[in-house]
Amino acid sequence: MRALKSYGIAAILILSGAFWLSTGLYVEGGNGPVDGELTVVEALEKDGGPLTDMVAATGLGRTLHQVDETNDPALSIRARSDAAKQGDGVKQSVRTGKFIVQPMPLEVTLRGYTAAKASVKATAQTSDTVRSVDVREGQNVKIGTLICTLDDGTRLASVEQAKAAVSQAEASLKQAQLSYKTNQALLKKKLVSENSAEGKIATLRSAEANVQAAKVALRNREVELENTKIKAPVAGVIQRPLAEVGDQMSRGGSCATIVQLDPMVFVGSVPQARIDLARLGLTAKITTINNKTAVGKVSFVSVSSDPATRSFAIEIEFPNVGGVILDGLTAEAEVNLGNIPAHFIPQSVMTLDNDGNLGVRAVNDNVVAFHSISILKDTNEGAWVTGLPVSVDIIILGQEYVTAGQIVDAVAQSDIAAQDEVK
Repeated sequence: MRALKSYGIAAILILSGAFWLSTGLYVEGGNGPVDGELTVVEALEKDGGPLTDMVAATGLGRTLHQVDETNDPALSIRARSDAAKQGDGVKQSVRTGKFIVQPMPLEVTLRGYTAAKASVKATAQTSDTVRSVDVREGQNVKIGTLICTLDDGTRLASVEQAKAAVSQAEASLKQAQLSYKTNQALLKKKLVSENSAEGKIATLRSAEANVQAAKVALRNREVELENTKIKAPVAGVIQRPLAEVGDQMSRGGSCATIVQLDPMVFVGSVPQARIDLARLGLTAKITTINNKTAVGKVSFVSVSSDPATRSFAIEIEFPNVGGVILDGLTAEAEVNLGNIPAHFIPQSVMTLDNDGNLGVRAVNDNVVAFHSISILKDTNEGAWVTGLPVSVDIIILGQEYVTAGQIVDAVAQSDIAAQDEVK
Protein backbone atom coordinates (compact mmCIF):
# COMPACT_ATOMS: atom_id res chain seq x y z
CA MET A 1 0.00 0.00 0.00
CA ARG A 2 2.85 2.27 0.88
CA ALA A 3 4.55 1.43 -2.44
CA LEU A 4 1.41 2.37 -4.38
CA LYS A 5 1.32 5.72 -2.63
CA SER A 6 4.97 6.37 -3.43
CA TYR A 7 4.46 5.49 -7.12
CA GLY A 8 1.44 7.82 -7.24
CA ILE A 9 3.37 10.73 -5.82
CA ALA A 10 6.22 10.11 -8.25
CA ALA A 11 3.82 10.02 -11.19
CA ILE A 12 2.27 13.34 -10.15
CA LEU A 13 5.70 14.94 -9.87
CA ILE A 14 6.71 13.66 -13.32
CA LEU A 15 3.51 14.95 -14.93
CA SER A 16 3.88 18.35 -13.20
CA GLY A 17 7.44 18.64 -14.42
CA ALA A 18 6.44 17.73 -17.96
CA PHE A 19 3.64 20.31 -17.88
CA TRP A 20 6.02 22.96 -16.60
CA LEU A 21 8.60 22.11 -19.25
CA SER A 22 5.97 22.48 -21.95
CA THR A 23 4.15 25.61 -20.73
CA GLY A 24 6.46 27.50 -18.37
CA LEU A 25 7.89 30.75 -19.76
CA TYR A 26 11.45 31.94 -19.80
CA VAL A 27 12.07 35.61 -20.74
CA GLU A 28 15.19 36.30 -22.75
CA GLY A 29 16.34 39.90 -22.29
CA GLY A 30 16.87 42.33 -25.15
CA ASN A 31 14.17 40.91 -27.44
CA GLY A 32 11.09 42.83 -26.26
CA PRO A 33 8.10 41.66 -24.24
CA VAL A 34 6.88 39.17 -26.89
CA ASP A 35 9.88 37.95 -28.92
CA GLY A 36 11.84 37.38 -25.70
CA GLU A 37 9.26 34.95 -24.21
CA LEU A 38 10.28 31.20 -24.51
CA THR A 39 9.08 27.99 -22.86
CA VAL A 40 11.61 26.10 -20.73
CA VAL A 41 11.92 23.38 -23.41
CA GLU A 42 12.48 26.02 -26.12
CA ALA A 43 15.18 27.59 -23.97
CA LEU A 44 16.93 24.19 -23.42
CA GLU A 45 16.61 22.97 -27.01
CA LYS A 46 16.65 26.01 -29.29
CA ASP A 47 17.15 23.76 -32.36
CA GLY A 48 14.78 21.00 -31.24
CA GLY A 49 15.47 17.65 -29.58
CA PRO A 50 13.88 14.70 -27.77
CA LEU A 51 12.21 16.93 -25.14
CA THR A 52 10.74 19.10 -27.86
CA ASP A 53 9.44 16.01 -29.70
CA MET A 54 7.95 14.60 -26.50
CA VAL A 55 6.14 17.87 -25.64
CA ALA A 56 4.85 18.14 -29.20
CA ALA A 57 3.58 14.55 -29.01
CA THR A 58 1.64 15.28 -25.82
CA GLY A 59 -0.05 18.38 -27.35
CA LEU A 60 0.77 20.48 -24.29
CA GLY A 61 3.01 22.93 -26.16
CA ARG A 62 2.01 26.54 -26.17
CA THR A 63 0.95 28.63 -29.15
CA LEU A 64 2.65 32.00 -29.24
CA HIS A 65 0.06 34.75 -28.97
CA GLN A 66 0.00 37.77 -31.26
CA VAL A 67 0.08 41.15 -29.54
CA ASP A 68 -1.83 44.10 -30.94
CA GLU A 69 0.87 46.62 -31.72
CA THR A 70 -1.50 49.44 -30.99
CA ASN A 71 -1.74 48.30 -27.35
CA ASP A 72 1.93 47.43 -26.89
CA PRO A 73 2.96 49.15 -23.63
CA ALA A 74 6.57 49.24 -24.79
CA LEU A 75 5.68 51.70 -27.53
CA SER A 76 5.29 55.46 -27.13
CA ILE A 77 1.93 57.15 -27.54
CA ARG A 78 2.95 58.45 -30.95
CA ALA A 79 4.19 55.01 -32.05
CA ARG A 80 0.95 53.36 -30.93
CA SER A 81 -1.02 56.05 -32.77
CA ASP A 82 1.00 55.45 -35.94
CA ALA A 83 0.37 51.71 -35.58
CA ALA A 84 -3.34 52.36 -35.17
CA LYS A 85 -3.38 54.42 -38.38
CA GLN A 86 -1.65 51.62 -40.30
CA GLY A 87 -3.53 48.68 -38.83
CA ASP A 88 -7.12 47.65 -38.35
CA GLY A 89 -7.16 48.34 -34.60
CA VAL A 90 -10.05 49.92 -32.73
CA LYS A 91 -10.28 53.71 -33.24
CA GLN A 92 -9.47 55.94 -30.29
CA SER A 93 -12.61 57.59 -28.88
CA VAL A 94 -12.50 61.31 -28.12
CA ARG A 95 -15.05 63.87 -27.02
CA THR A 96 -15.31 67.20 -28.83
CA GLY A 97 -16.91 70.56 -28.22
CA LYS A 98 -17.82 73.16 -30.84
CA PHE A 99 -16.25 76.57 -30.40
CA ILE A 100 -17.23 79.55 -32.57
CA VAL A 101 -15.38 82.82 -32.97
CA GLN A 102 -16.86 85.73 -31.02
CA PRO A 103 -15.97 89.35 -30.29
CA MET A 104 -13.46 89.70 -27.47
CA PRO A 105 -13.34 93.05 -25.68
CA LEU A 106 -9.85 94.47 -26.12
CA GLU A 107 -9.03 96.14 -22.81
CA VAL A 108 -6.01 97.89 -21.38
CA THR A 109 -5.60 98.04 -17.60
CA LEU A 110 -4.34 101.33 -16.17
CA ARG A 111 -3.31 101.98 -12.58
CA GLY A 112 -3.89 105.26 -10.83
CA TYR A 113 -6.11 106.92 -8.26
CA THR A 114 -9.45 108.68 -7.91
CA ALA A 115 -9.58 112.45 -7.66
CA ALA A 116 -12.29 115.01 -7.07
CA LYS A 117 -13.51 116.70 -10.21
CA ALA A 118 -12.88 120.02 -8.51
CA SER A 119 -11.69 121.33 -5.16
CA VAL A 120 -13.21 124.80 -4.88
CA LYS A 121 -12.63 127.42 -2.21
CA ALA A 122 -15.55 129.44 -0.91
CA THR A 123 -13.90 132.87 -0.96
CA ALA A 124 -14.92 136.22 0.48
CA GLN A 125 -15.81 139.11 -1.84
CA THR A 126 -15.38 141.70 0.90
CA SER A 127 -13.33 142.20 4.04
CA ASP A 128 -14.46 141.91 7.66
CA THR A 129 -14.53 139.66 10.72
CA VAL A 130 -16.13 136.19 10.59
CA ARG A 131 -19.32 136.44 12.63
CA SER A 132 -20.51 132.82 12.17
CA VAL A 133 -19.54 129.56 10.45
CA ASP A 134 -22.73 127.98 9.14
CA VAL A 135 -21.43 124.52 8.08
CA ARG A 136 -19.31 121.74 9.56
CA GLU A 137 -16.54 119.59 8.14
CA GLY A 138 -17.79 116.67 6.04
CA GLN A 139 -21.18 118.26 5.42
CA ASN A 140 -22.72 117.87 1.98
CA VAL A 141 -23.75 121.22 0.56
CA LYS A 142 -25.59 122.40 -2.52
CA ILE A 143 -24.91 125.42 -4.69
CA GLY A 144 -25.86 128.52 -2.72
CA THR A 145 -25.62 126.95 0.74
CA LEU A 146 -24.51 129.55 3.33
CA ILE A 147 -20.96 128.76 4.47
CA CYS A 148 -19.83 131.76 6.55
CA THR A 149 -21.27 135.11 7.61
CA LEU A 150 -19.12 138.22 8.06
CA ASP A 151 -19.86 141.18 10.28
CA ASP A 152 -21.92 143.64 8.20
CA GLY A 153 -20.46 146.68 9.98
CA THR A 154 -22.00 149.88 8.54
CA ARG A 155 -23.17 148.15 5.38
CA LEU A 156 -26.79 147.89 6.49
CA ALA A 157 -26.86 151.62 7.30
CA SER A 158 -25.32 152.37 3.91
CA VAL A 159 -28.09 150.42 2.22
CA GLU A 160 -30.74 152.40 4.06
CA GLN A 161 -29.01 155.63 3.13
CA ALA A 162 -28.88 154.56 -0.52
CA LYS A 163 -32.57 153.73 -0.46
CA ALA A 164 -33.31 157.23 0.85
CA ALA A 165 -31.22 158.72 -1.95
CA VAL A 166 -33.23 156.76 -4.50
CA SER A 167 -36.48 158.01 -3.00
CA GLN A 168 -35.24 161.60 -3.11
CA ALA A 169 -34.11 161.24 -6.72
CA GLU A 170 -37.42 159.74 -7.73
CA ALA A 171 -39.28 162.65 -6.07
CA SER A 172 -37.12 165.13 -7.97
CA LEU A 173 -37.88 163.23 -11.16
CA LYS A 174 -41.60 163.48 -10.58
CA GLN A 175 -41.26 167.23 -9.96
CA ALA A 176 -39.29 167.62 -13.17
CA GLN A 177 -41.83 165.60 -15.14
CA LEU A 178 -44.71 167.72 -13.79
CA SER A 179 -42.86 170.95 -14.57
CA TYR A 180 -42.18 169.73 -18.10
CA LYS A 181 -45.84 168.85 -18.73
CA THR A 182 -46.96 172.27 -17.44
CA ASN A 183 -44.47 174.00 -19.67
CA GLN A 184 -45.69 172.04 -22.69
CA ALA A 185 -49.30 173.09 -22.01
CA LEU A 186 -48.33 176.75 -21.73
CA LEU A 187 -46.21 176.46 -24.86
CA LYS A 188 -49.21 175.31 -26.88
CA LYS A 189 -51.08 178.42 -25.72
CA LYS A 190 -48.00 180.48 -26.58
CA LEU A 191 -47.85 181.76 -23.04
CA VAL A 192 -44.15 180.88 -22.67
CA SER A 193 -41.21 181.04 -24.99
CA GLU A 194 -39.66 178.03 -26.70
CA ASN A 195 -36.40 178.62 -24.82
CA SER A 196 -38.17 177.84 -21.53
CA ALA A 197 -39.21 174.43 -22.91
CA GLU A 198 -35.58 173.51 -23.61
CA GLY A 199 -34.68 174.27 -20.02
CA LYS A 200 -37.45 172.04 -18.69
CA ILE A 201 -36.27 169.17 -20.90
CA ALA A 202 -32.73 169.49 -19.58
CA THR A 203 -34.00 169.49 -15.99
CA LEU A 204 -36.08 166.34 -16.72
CA ARG A 205 -33.12 164.49 -18.23
CA SER A 206 -30.95 165.40 -15.24
CA ALA A 207 -33.58 164.11 -12.81
CA GLU A 208 -33.82 160.81 -14.71
CA ALA A 209 -30.03 160.41 -14.57
CA ASN A 210 -30.04 161.13 -10.83
CA VAL A 211 -32.58 158.35 -10.29
CA GLN A 212 -30.44 155.85 -12.24
CA ALA A 213 -27.33 156.86 -10.31
CA ALA A 214 -29.14 156.50 -6.99
CA LYS A 215 -30.38 153.04 -7.95
CA VAL A 216 -26.88 151.94 -8.98
CA ALA A 217 -25.52 153.18 -5.67
CA LEU A 218 -28.24 151.26 -3.84
CA ARG A 219 -27.44 148.10 -5.78
CA ASN A 220 -23.77 148.40 -4.90
CA ARG A 221 -24.58 148.83 -1.22
CA GLU A 222 -26.88 145.78 -1.31
CA VAL A 223 -24.22 143.68 -3.03
CA GLU A 224 -21.67 144.75 -0.45
CA LEU A 225 -24.09 143.70 2.29
CA GLU A 226 -24.84 140.41 0.52
CA ASN A 227 -21.12 139.70 0.23
CA THR A 228 -20.95 139.31 3.98
CA LYS A 229 -22.70 135.99 3.39
CA ILE A 230 -20.24 133.56 1.79
CA LYS A 231 -22.10 130.83 -0.13
CA ALA A 232 -21.10 127.56 -1.80
CA PRO A 233 -20.24 128.09 -5.49
CA VAL A 234 -20.55 124.33 -6.21
CA ALA A 235 -22.16 121.26 -4.69
CA GLY A 236 -19.84 119.01 -2.71
CA VAL A 237 -18.44 118.15 0.70
CA ILE A 238 -16.95 120.67 3.14
CA GLN A 239 -13.27 120.01 3.82
CA ARG A 240 -10.47 121.72 5.72
CA PRO A 241 -9.30 124.41 6.06
CA LEU A 242 -12.45 125.90 7.56
CA ALA A 243 -12.57 129.42 8.98
CA GLU A 244 -13.37 130.07 12.63
CA VAL A 245 -15.50 132.72 14.29
CA GLY A 246 -13.45 135.87 14.90
CA ASP A 247 -11.05 135.31 12.00
CA GLN A 248 -10.25 138.41 9.99
CA MET A 249 -11.35 137.67 6.44
CA SER A 250 -9.91 139.72 3.61
CA ARG A 251 -11.20 139.95 0.07
CA GLY A 252 -10.28 136.68 -1.69
CA GLY A 253 -9.72 134.81 1.58
CA SER A 254 -11.03 131.24 1.88
CA CYS A 255 -13.79 130.45 4.33
CA ALA A 256 -13.91 126.71 3.45
CA THR A 257 -12.85 124.15 0.82
CA ILE A 258 -15.56 122.27 -1.07
CA VAL A 259 -14.61 118.96 -2.70
CA GLN A 260 -16.84 118.12 -5.65
CA LEU A 261 -17.34 114.33 -5.63
CA ASP A 262 -19.90 114.05 -8.42
CA PRO A 263 -18.62 113.64 -11.01
CA MET A 264 -15.23 112.18 -10.10
CA VAL A 265 -12.19 111.46 -12.24
CA PHE A 266 -9.72 108.60 -12.42
CA VAL A 267 -6.17 109.86 -12.90
CA GLY A 268 -3.68 107.45 -14.46
CA SER A 269 -1.01 107.17 -17.12
CA VAL A 270 -0.72 105.41 -20.47
CA PRO A 271 2.61 103.82 -21.50
CA GLN A 272 4.11 105.42 -24.57
CA ALA A 273 3.85 102.09 -26.43
CA ARG A 274 0.04 102.29 -26.22
CA ILE A 275 -0.60 106.01 -26.45
CA ASP A 276 -1.82 105.61 -30.05
CA LEU A 277 -4.74 103.53 -28.74
CA ALA A 278 -5.92 106.19 -26.28
CA ARG A 279 -8.59 108.62 -27.42
CA LEU A 280 -11.37 110.71 -25.93
CA GLY A 281 -14.71 109.05 -25.33
CA LEU A 282 -13.45 105.50 -24.74
CA THR A 283 -15.49 103.58 -22.16
CA ALA A 284 -13.68 102.44 -19.02
CA LYS A 285 -14.55 100.50 -15.86
CA ILE A 286 -12.99 101.82 -12.67
CA THR A 287 -12.41 99.55 -9.65
CA THR A 288 -11.09 101.02 -6.41
CA ILE A 289 -8.94 99.26 -3.84
CA ASN A 290 -12.03 98.77 -1.65
CA ASN A 291 -13.95 97.14 -4.55
CA LYS A 292 -16.17 100.09 -5.46
CA THR A 293 -16.86 100.20 -9.20
CA ALA A 294 -18.03 102.79 -11.70
CA VAL A 295 -18.16 103.24 -15.47
CA GLY A 296 -16.96 106.39 -17.18
CA LYS A 297 -15.40 107.81 -20.33
CA VAL A 298 -11.95 109.13 -21.15
CA SER A 299 -12.16 112.91 -20.81
CA PHE A 300 -8.51 113.93 -21.15
CA VAL A 301 -5.35 112.55 -22.78
CA SER A 302 -2.13 114.48 -22.39
CA VAL A 303 -0.11 115.32 -25.49
CA SER A 304 3.12 115.54 -23.49
CA SER A 305 4.79 112.66 -21.67
CA ASP A 306 6.21 112.69 -18.18
CA PRO A 307 10.00 113.16 -18.59
CA ALA A 308 10.69 110.70 -15.77
CA THR A 309 8.38 107.82 -16.80
CA ARG A 310 7.74 108.59 -20.49
CA SER A 311 4.06 107.92 -19.90
CA PHE A 312 1.10 110.12 -20.77
CA ALA A 313 -1.44 111.39 -18.23
CA ILE A 314 -5.04 110.34 -18.76
CA GLU A 315 -8.28 111.21 -16.96
CA ILE A 316 -11.53 109.26 -16.96
CA GLU A 317 -14.64 111.06 -15.75
CA PHE A 318 -17.39 108.99 -14.11
CA PRO A 319 -20.59 109.68 -12.14
CA ASN A 320 -20.41 109.31 -8.37
CA VAL A 321 -23.94 109.74 -7.10
CA GLY A 322 -24.00 110.09 -3.33
CA GLY A 323 -20.21 110.38 -3.13
CA VAL A 324 -19.75 106.61 -2.70
CA ILE A 325 -16.23 106.69 -4.16
CA LEU A 326 -13.88 108.89 -2.17
CA ASP A 327 -11.11 111.20 -3.29
CA GLY A 328 -7.57 109.78 -3.47
CA LEU A 329 -8.27 106.02 -3.55
CA THR A 330 -5.90 103.67 -5.37
CA ALA A 331 -7.76 102.28 -8.36
CA GLU A 332 -7.53 100.45 -11.67
CA ALA A 333 -9.26 101.32 -14.92
CA GLU A 334 -9.99 98.83 -17.70
CA VAL A 335 -10.25 100.89 -20.86
CA ASN A 336 -12.25 99.26 -23.65
CA LEU A 337 -10.42 99.78 -26.95
CA GLY A 338 -13.02 97.89 -29.00
CA ASN A 339 -13.50 94.23 -30.00
CA ILE A 340 -11.40 91.71 -31.92
CA PRO A 341 -12.45 88.23 -33.18
CA ALA A 342 -11.23 85.40 -30.93
CA HIS A 343 -12.23 82.08 -29.36
CA PHE A 344 -12.92 81.58 -25.66
CA ILE A 345 -11.75 78.09 -24.64
CA PRO A 346 -11.08 76.27 -21.34
CA GLN A 347 -7.42 75.98 -20.35
CA SER A 348 -7.80 72.19 -20.05
CA VAL A 349 -8.04 71.71 -23.84
CA MET A 350 -4.69 73.38 -24.53
CA THR A 351 -1.74 71.08 -25.22
CA LEU A 352 1.68 70.95 -26.89
CA ASP A 353 2.68 69.31 -30.15
CA ASN A 354 5.90 67.35 -30.61
CA ASP A 355 7.79 70.56 -31.34
CA GLY A 356 6.59 72.24 -28.15
CA ASN A 357 4.10 74.58 -29.85
CA LEU A 358 1.06 75.57 -27.80
CA GLY A 359 -2.27 74.75 -29.38
CA VAL A 360 -5.34 72.54 -29.41
CA ARG A 361 -6.23 69.28 -31.13
CA ALA A 362 -9.41 69.40 -33.17
CA VAL A 363 -11.34 66.97 -35.32
CA ASN A 364 -12.45 67.45 -38.92
CA ASP A 365 -14.30 64.48 -40.48
CA ASN A 366 -12.93 62.25 -37.69
CA VAL A 367 -9.33 63.20 -38.52
CA VAL A 368 -7.25 64.87 -35.82
CA ALA A 369 -5.62 68.23 -36.63
CA PHE A 370 -3.37 70.39 -34.47
CA HIS A 371 -3.93 74.18 -34.44
CA SER A 372 -1.32 76.50 -32.96
CA ILE A 373 -2.82 79.30 -30.85
CA SER A 374 -1.80 82.57 -29.26
CA ILE A 375 -3.25 83.57 -25.89
CA LEU A 376 -4.66 87.09 -25.81
CA LYS A 377 -6.13 87.06 -22.31
CA ASP A 378 -6.20 84.48 -19.51
CA THR A 379 -9.02 84.42 -16.93
CA ASN A 380 -10.22 82.07 -14.22
CA GLU A 381 -13.02 80.86 -16.50
CA GLY A 382 -10.92 80.28 -19.62
CA ALA A 383 -8.62 81.88 -22.17
CA TRP A 384 -9.18 84.11 -25.19
CA VAL A 385 -7.06 82.81 -28.09
CA THR A 386 -6.46 83.40 -31.79
CA GLY A 387 -5.30 81.05 -34.55
CA LEU A 388 -8.42 78.88 -34.88
CA PRO A 389 -10.95 78.55 -37.73
CA VAL A 390 -14.24 80.43 -37.39
CA SER A 391 -15.95 77.23 -36.19
CA VAL A 392 -13.89 74.36 -34.83
CA ASP A 393 -14.57 71.04 -33.04
CA ILE A 394 -11.91 70.93 -30.34
CA ILE A 395 -11.11 67.70 -28.51
CA ILE A 396 -12.02 68.30 -24.89
CA LEU A 397 -11.43 64.74 -23.65
CA GLY A 398 -8.72 62.41 -24.94
CA GLN A 399 -6.55 65.00 -26.71
CA GLU A 400 -3.39 63.67 -25.06
CA TYR A 401 -3.86 60.18 -26.58
CA VAL A 402 -4.09 61.15 -30.24
CA THR A 403 -1.89 62.90 -32.78
CA ALA A 404 -2.42 64.96 -35.90
CA GLY A 405 -3.61 62.91 -38.87
CA GLN A 406 -4.99 60.07 -36.73
CA ILE A 407 -8.48 58.79 -37.51
CA VAL A 408 -10.61 58.75 -34.35
CA ASP A 409 -14.13 58.08 -33.21
CA ALA A 410 -15.29 61.60 -32.28
CA VAL A 411 -18.37 62.14 -30.12
CA ALA A 412 -19.71 65.68 -29.81
CA GLN A 413 -20.42 67.00 -26.32
CA SER A 414 -23.84 68.20 -27.52
CA ASP A 415 -24.76 64.64 -28.59
CA ILE A 416 -23.90 63.30 -25.12
CA ALA A 417 -26.00 66.03 -23.50
CA ALA A 418 -28.93 65.17 -25.78
CA GLN A 419 -28.69 61.48 -24.84
CA ASP A 420 -28.66 62.39 -21.14
CA GLU A 421 -31.84 64.45 -21.60
CA VAL A 422 -33.57 61.51 -23.29
CA LYS A 423 -32.64 59.25 -20.39
